[in-house]
Amino acid sequence: MALYEHIFLARQDLAQAQVDALAATATEIVETNGGKVSKTETWGLRTLAYKIAKNRKAHYVMLAFEAPGDVVAELERQTQINEDVLRYMTVKVDELEAGPSVMMRKGERDRKPRRDDEALDF
Repeated sequence: MALYEHIFLARQDLAQAQVDALAATATEIVETNGGKVSKTETWGLRTLAYKIAKNRKAHYVMLAFEAPGDVVAELERQTQINEDVLRYMTVKVDELEAGPSVMMRKGERDRKPRRDDEALDF
């Protein structure tokens, strides 16, 4: 079985409970068709780069799973039917991340302190 990451964007006006229900539905689709979901992450409500169906923001959810190829086709078919999902993307990966994804670790990154006064030193 191959390893996949499935990310979908849900409408901004949904409650967090409804977004969790969408993630649970996607997990159920994978597991009933012989796959195994190893990780589900909710990245929260984030601003989009451009409007999608009159939405400026969307709830981001990522599922990491192991499944045969026909499960991906069924998952994408069910996701496409759902009117609460704005966009989705499934990517085949070589290995699944063990810990939290990069989006969840974003606050932990080391940032170089910004110094505006360096440019003014003569």
